[in-house]
Amino acid sequence: MDISWLGHSCFRLRGRHATVITDPYSPGLGYTLGKPTAHIVTVSHQHPGHSYVQGIGGEPRLVTGPGEYEISGVLIIGIATFHDPEGGGKRGKNTAYLIEIDEVTVCHLGDLGHMLTTEQVEGLDNVDVLLLPVGGVSTINPAVAAAVVRQLEPKAVIPMHYKTQAISRELEPVEKFLKEIGVREVKSQPKLSFTKSGLPATTEVFLLDY
Repeated sequence: MDISWLGHSCFRLRGRHATVITDPYSPGLGYTLGKPTAHIVTVSHQHPGHSYVQGIGGEPRLVTGPGEYEISGVLIIGIATFHDPEGGGKRGKNTAYLIEIDEVTVCHLGDLGHMLTTEQVEGLDNVDVLLLPVGGVSTINPAVAAAVVRQLEPKAVIPMHYKTQAISRELEPVEKFLKEIGVREVKSQPKLSFTKSGLPATTEVFLLDY
């Protein structure tokens, strides 16, 4: 299974039988999405930076909330979370997704805004690859992001939703998260490929080019 970062919270997960795109963003964000195609699109919440489904080609099936879905051999479980630490009082609801492709379980946390509850941790069990917001402001900040990694104990962590040269929004840079989690330097890569047997033995942080 191949993972490419398309910018912000948008990833392409390409398996043997299906391609999933997460949280497609609107053109005004700063990144260039183009018109990628997918079989499935997941949306964590209805914000233009995360729900621009008309930007995806291929007539994909849409997954937009909590529940259990099986589409084109891909198992997806949506877990209800919130966009802020006040139970959604400030920014509303958010859905975290477990996406199983080619026996690898990817967790996309969307715009998570809080530490996970015990029940949410149990629902997001056995995460292989964690796609984690780390930029703060409208999501968890670098310190809370590092704590969420300790809650879920994934094999691989890929930060998302942080400040880059492409984006005009004020977010924290990824270096603050790397410091919080105790990683000095990570070389960015164009894409990552994972198999169930080839996952890291202990939690490892990866950076992707956008």
